[in-house]
Amino acid sequence: MSLKIRLARAGAKKRPYYHIVVADSRSPRDGRFIEKLGAFNPMLPQDHDDRIKFDPDRVRHWLGAGALPTERVARFLGHFGLVEAPKIRDQPKQSAPKKKAQERAKAAAAATAG
Repeated sequence: MSLKIRLARAGAKKRPYYHIVVADSRSPRDGRFIEKLGAFNPMLPQDHDDRIKFDPDRVRHWLGAGALPTERVARFLGHFGLVEAPKIRDQPKQSAPKKKAQERAKAAAAATAG
């Protein structure tokens, strides 16, 4: 049984609120979970104390038991020094302009510079 520390969505439409839970990786996102560890409220400002709340002792227990945090939860835990913070990924390759658009941009830059 592979365990994950992940977010389970709650709250109303367009008013998200997430529970930080330990769940089997095969269970649905908002479905069964083993234990609720805390909460995340993205509607609050980033510097607000109640934006991320969790029990660090229980998180350490589940990490010791082999539970793996998802990328978002690992960023939260890294911020509080419980795990090593993951490297934030760069822009995805597919969102970059395509080859012809890049050539047009180079030509436009050369025309304005020269």
